[in-house]
Amino acid sequence: MVYPGYTIQKGKVLTTLLSKAETQGYLTAEDVSEIYPWEDEEQINSLMVALRRRGVEILTDENEDENEGSFDPPSEPTPIRKIPSLNLDQIESDDTVGLYLREMSHVPLLSLEEEVSLAERIECARQALRDLVKLNGRGTLKRRHTLEGLIQDGYLAREQLIKANTRLVVSVAKKYVGHGVPFLDLIQEGNLGLMRAVEKFEFRRGFRFSTYATWWIRQTVTRAIADQSRTIRVPVHMTDRIRQMYRLSHEMEQKLSRPPTLEELATQMSTDISKVKWMLKVSWTPISLESPVGDDDDNEFGMFVEDETSSSPTQIVYQEMLRERINEVLSTLSPREARILRLRFGLDDNQPNTLEEVGQKFGLTRERIRQIEGKALRRLRHPRRARLLREYL
Repeated sequence: MVYPGYTIQKGKVLTTLLSKAETQGYLTAEDVSEIYPWEDEEQINSLMVALRRRGVEILTDENEDENEGSFDPPSEPTPIRKIPSLNLDQIESDDTVGLYLREMSHVPLLSLEEEVSLAERIECARQALRDLVKLNGRGTLKRRHTLEGLIQDGYLAREQLIKANTRLVVSVAKKYVGHGVPFLDLIQEGNLGLMRAVEKFEFRRGFRFSTYATWWIRQTVTRAIADQSRTIRVPVHMTDRIRQMYRLSHEMEQKLSRPPTLEELATQMSTDISKVKWMLKVSWTPISLESPVGDDDDNEFGMFVEDETSSSPTQIVYQEMLRERINEVLSTLSPREARILRLRFGLDDNQPNTLEEVGQKFGLTRERIRQIEGKALRRLRHPRRARLLREYL
């Protein structure tokens, strides 16, 4: 049987997923996302329903905290989902966050019937808005007032549905505390996902709104972490891959009683060792050289980092002594010979010049400059002069 929204390619994906489910006894949303890239919401729903009807157990967030998969709609209407306790005492927050959490905790949760009622009012408001646009200023005043009233009622219903689910945003956002984005920013990003879920929610499917909204909230939160947590941005799909790598590494370490090797980790992820090395390198978080070190603010991290491109104090002294000795030796030559050697070998500015360039500066031919250079070098090879430079060779 082929379900709506399926192509031949998606039928092959379903077969592959069923085979994997038979091997390990279950599927996670991450297993599905690795095999089938999410693009269309209808196709996602059809694929999940098809898997469930074939008796495949799909682990959700309640089963697997690390699951980062897409929205997993149940084949039957789900019971009221109990939002996990927020445990606000365990989250470090400033007064702004605390005030927000206290305020939204007073908003009561909605029953399934209340969610359906609010969704119907929102749908009526959308239709009223379309009708009002079609009127284009025509129609009776009573008709326009009626449509405007429905639109206003839809806005109120939308606001109520959002406020009643802000605790769901916090329950999702708190799982990502410590990933490089402030907790309040995670909540704000989650609220954007919640508002998007309100716009896309189809109440006639029989799903609870919290079940549907969780995916949108998680998507905006994880995207915000990928965009904002790093100085050097890492693509969202690579962020998920890196998270998977660290999760597998932790699982393998528990199983093997030692950290896994790069070869073992690459085999588990079905990828190359070079890819694993690259992901490890990309996952490093840059540290500012101005970051304070120690209990006081007098020391910065940059003070303890060696600059491998700069010369050491010993090398600087050595170069300065060599420069003085070269000047001493060149002073025994004629001014013209000394200047030609300085230009030819770049002794002053580290920029050597060709015979032609030096000849243009002196108004001489290349051959004449070559003769003067050769004569000067022969004079420098005299034992009395060479002895001064031999110790630097």
